[in-house]
Amino acid sequence: MKTTDVAVVGGGLGGLAVATLLARGGRRVVLFEKARHLGGRAHTTHQEGYHLNLGPHALYMAGAAARVLGRLGLELRGRGPRGEGGFALRGGRLHTLPSGLVSLLTTDLLSTMGKLEFARVMANLMRVDASTLKGMSLEEWLCANVSREEVRDPVAMLFRVSTYCADLALLGADAAVAQHQAAMAQGVRYLDGGWVELVRGLSAIADAAGVERVLSARVEEVTREEGGGRPRVHGVRLADGTEWAAEAVVLAAGPQDVAALLPGDAVAAGWAAKAVPVKAATLEVGLSRLPRPGALIAFGVDRPWYASVHSAWARVAPEGGALVHVAKYLGERDAVASEPELEGVLELLQPGWRQHVVTRRFLPGLTVMHALPTKTEGLEGRPRPVVEHLQGLGLVGDWVGPEGMLVDASLSSAEAVARAWLGRAEGARAA
Repeated sequence: MKTTDVAVVGGGLGGLAVATLLARGGRRVVLFEKARHLGGRAHTTHQEGYHLNLGPHALYMAGAAARVLGRLGLELRGRGPRGEGGFALRGGRLHTLPSGLVSLLTTDLLSTMGKLEFARVMANLMRVDASTLKGMSLEEWLCANVSREEVRDPVAMLFRVSTYCADLALLGADAAVAQHQAAMAQGVRYLDGGWVELVRGLSAIADAAGVERVLSARVEEVTREEGGGRPRVHGVRLADGTEWAAEAVVLAAGPQDVAALLPGDAVAAGWAAKAVPVKAATLEVGLSRLPRPGALIAFGVDRPWYASVHSAWARVAPEGGALVHVAKYLGERDAVASEPELEGVLELLQPGWRQHVVTRRFLPGLTVMHALPTKTEGLEGRPRPVVEHLQGLGLVGDWVGPEGMLVDASLSSAEAVARAWLGRAEGARAA
């Protein structure tokens, strides 16, 4: 039987981050990934010189992910929109997106009174203590704090974009407001070369820290020691029968996979049973040129749509070309999307785009987040990164821990596991 200090299961960004932090703290770490490559949903496909992420990806510069990546020494290259070329899509028409004072004054999306309330709501939003909103859905918060429907819909639109969620009646207001505040505080960044550059950078840092990686290795079960009080982990068993003994195991995976790796564990089964996954349909299109160079972003007001020319801010297309991401946030009320539907959204933003297509890809049901932070659970109700009922088990993922959503939650939980296991002082030095 092979041995290590820590076995990390899952080679996405969260798994890479926790493995690196623990290795920097002096632990022997082996990282297991079932695929042939690292990165998970941070994978980028290269087609005809275009860099296609798995749907539209943005890094919130005030969020936990940017914080952890910065502490690891990873350089984040790229830029993000600052309001230029933005539109709101309502009733099949484009309206100027109210992203600043001038655009708010000039847009025909809102009446004069609506503009005043929109400005007040957006200013007050940054001062809200999100932690006080547990037990309230975002939809309930909007109804309580935005009186005009003409204003409520555009504010809801902005929340959909920052959270990637369409089910505002299920989404906890605490999670939504905190995520929106992170998005607005320092903006977002689209990354040069796509998110695979994060994977490459983290992989190199992990290698330098001494992390051992095992690819094409499907872990079948976390082995456990029973008896004598709380059970504890013993290691992992691979599908080929290989066993590794480990003092600790980190599962950087979704709740369904975690439950499968812990057969008979009622707590893990409960996590999987109550998880509400967040989905989106996406259309990525590489164009030889933009028909309307000044039209760069469109957000749906009355439908959960998103369109953005990521190549306007990041190097993800050949010189002169353009890469456009179109998406529909899926939910209980609007659970499917067709390729023609997203093509129609792109036609509104970039009329005549079909004449300039170099490459394209439609993905009808991407998993954006493994579990929605609901109003009943909120951020505080999510599983803790350091598991209490099973000694030596850590969890990392977008559904774990009291901080953030999406990749922010993944890297926040990775940081929390490392700090808890290394000790506060040692963890701070490792980071």
